[in-house]
Amino acid sequence: MTQALPPRSRKVRVLATLGPASSDPETIATLFQAGADAFRINMSHGDQQSKVPLIKAIRSLEERFGRPTTILADLQGPKLRVGKFAEGKVMLETGSTFVLDRDPTPGDATRVELPHKEIFAAIEPGARLLLDDGKLVLRVAYHDADKITTLVEVGGALSNNKGLNVPDVVLPMAALTEKDRSDLAFAVEQGVDWIALSFVQRPEDLMEARGLIKGRAALLAKIEKPQAIDRLEEIVEQCDGVMVARGDLGVELPPQAVPPLQKRIVEVSRRMGRPVVVATQMLESMIQSPSPTRAEVSDVATAIYDGADAIMLSAESAAGAWPVESVAMMNAIGVSVENDPGHGERVHFTAMTPDPTTADALAEAAARITNTVSSKAIICFTSSGSTARRVARERPSVPILVLTPQLETARRLGLLWGCHAVHTRDVESFEEMVAKSKRMALRHGIAEAGNQVVLMAGVPFRTPGSTNVLHVTRIMGDELANYGDRSEEA
Repeated sequence: MTQALPPRSRKVRVLATLGPASSDPETIATLFQAGADAFRINMSHGDQQSKVPLIKAIRSLEERFGRPTTILADLQGPKLRVGKFAEGKVMLETGSTFVLDRDPTPGDATRVELPHKEIFAAIEPGARLLLDDGKLVLRVAYHDADKITTLVEVGGALSNNKGLNVPDVVLPMAALTEKDRSDLAFAVEQGVDWIALSFVQRPEDLMEARGLIKGRAALLAKIEKPQAIDRLEEIVEQCDGVMVARGDLGVELPPQAVPPLQKRIVEVSRRMGRPVVVATQMLESMIQSPSPTRAEVSDVATAIYDGADAIMLSAESAAGAWPVESVAMMNAIGVSVENDPGHGERVHFTAMTPDPTTADALAEAAARITNTVSSKAIICFTSSGSTARRVARERPSVPILVLTPQLETARRLGLLWGCHAVHTRDVESFEEMVAKSKRMALRHGIAEAGNQVVLMAGVPFRTPGSTNVLHVTRIMGDELANYGDRSEEA
């Protein structure tokens, strides 16, 4: 039985990662009710078949709650790791010499295998090598094709297969590993809505993934390498969405460099009309505590004030002791920030200049008209979702009701600021569009009798990318008289 879930009272979206603490269907449903607008499935953990019941559980929410669901599959990417040690663990002394080589023999306190030949070709004297999430720091002294000799600048314990970061050089590595290609194929076959590509360094990294996806999902670029910042605009241009992945970004850069970069990535993504997600350690203490620190709440609020489309929970919802409470807290912070009278002004601190197209001009006009005539919503008819993205880019003061005949489009819009997407049958005429807009606004609680709404669509209908109509209409209140059974929705 469908239990219709009303539109969220906030515009920022909440993306929740699923894991051991949130893998059963009822917990996933509870997260959805608590405020999760989209779900992240981390392909780094577990095998592919373990993801099948997660995807099934998420999709089952559509019939239960009468709303499209959104699934993001996050690929692991080319994770760099050192080899193994003869005793499993060694202690590297600050000031000592340590060698990384291509010899598979288990290592000791003087050397260890580095099973990534690409690093040997790209590394340069003076470059840093960061081990175990930056806890240990090595500086390259000299190298050849099979050996990198380093000076230990910050020592400590190092054990088998710990991660390695190379922040100072662009590595000639493919963005997709064999595991990633297999996981990507599995994810699109399962019908996920977004594919997140890890460790993007350059726009070319996105091309192979785009070719493999073949339009079956949207592509999100995770910005977690310093090299990506140098070509940020080009990367954003080549993807459908962006994630500020502050975890690895904060390993390869000084911590104090991350906040201004976060603001820059959000600003560029918004200006270029790509949804942007701020992620990692947002409510980190809630992995163990039922309430966050005040600093964490302020961090989440800052991302919302900056106009991020979505805020993400990682281990908090995937493996923590309080997954539902973490989602509920994200929801509460979003509601509180957006109720701040100064929120609208701060969100518009980033100046948006529309592209010289009819669709962009109408989207900007729609946002202005809502304020002038005090309309209650902007209603978009769209097939591809481009109209909704243009309107959301303007961060209007009212909700955006998106009506689309494409279920795939409705699902992908779960990461887009302010959008409540409805999968519904298409319209054939201008008059039908107006009538249906009124009914849907009433049905979904977006507006009520006497309210005005702004409509956007493209004529002729069923022509993607043809947005050319902007119309203001008033709801009378009796529009649902002959449609009480929701029969017009797919």
